[in-house]
Amino acid sequence: MAYVISDSCVSCGTCEPECPVGAISQGDGQFVIDAGSCVSCGTCAGVCPTGAISEE
Repeated sequence: MAYVISDSCVSCGTCEPECPVGAISQGDGQFVIDAGSCVSCGTCAGVCPTGAISEE
């Protein structure tokens, strides 16, 4: 299961450099996770200060 970023994302960018496979990028208004690239490691969810990232 890939991780997803909810609307509570504040676009702080904390998650992007932590992704080991580069699946996170800046989208329109908030960051997004490419489900095809996500390896479901959960690293991004662990660093998100707003808890906006969870498993799909």
